[in-house]
Amino acid sequence: MDLDEFADANAPEENRDGFRKVNKRLLEIPFEGTVMVKAGSMIAYTGDATFTGKSSAEGGLAGFVKDAVSGEGTPIMEAEGSGTLYLAEQGKKVQTLSLDADESISVNGTDILAFEKEVDYEISTVGGLSQAAAGGLTNVFLTGPGEVAVTTHGDPVVMTPPVTTDPDATVAWSANLSPSIGTNKTIEIGQTSGEQLQMQFTGSQGFVVVQPYEEGGQI
Repeated sequence: MDLDEFADANAPEENRDGFRKVNKRLLEIPFEGTVMVKAGSMIAYTGDATFTGKSSAEGGLAGFVKDAVSGEGTPIMEAEGSGTLYLAEQGKKVQTLSLDADESISVNGTDILAFEKEVDYEISTVGGLSQAAAGGLTNVFLTGPGEVAVTTHGDPVVMTPPVTTDPDATVAWSANLSPSIGTNKTIEIGQTSGEQLQMQFTGSQGFVVVQPYEEGGQI
């Protein structure tokens, strides 16, 4: 195609509200006010915006996730102003979710891309994954109403418990589930493997989201 056709075919749509995937790996967020985004994920914006990192003293995602997961600076920013944000995260695929009032989901801290200011969030570590043994798997407990965007390496798979997953490949799980941590003894003997630690989801309700990729070095 010629240059004009290329520009038209790849231009973002206008006059759209809410979180929208421009393509599989790029998120567009029209905003007026404040939206929470992962630090380093902004690739472009229109209008006026200021970005402020959250600090642990504010009780937000900062500090805790930085120390336990990324170690690469404040992981969450407040984007404030008016315009349109464009977000991406290392070529990962973007998944958008809409939470109803009082509806919740727990997401691996490394997989959060953005969420609306109205969404309540809390930070915790998964019991059994100690800092020394696992680098500290931090999950973000999000409660609606509001929109949430997460990222995955490849297309995610949603599974129904009971199921056992590799922490490195586990993206999210429904709020009614509380995973326990187990150790695969047969793998442990004579080997060093990421599969030594496993997340065990029991019961018959809810869902677990996994990706076809292991976040090496995170768990």
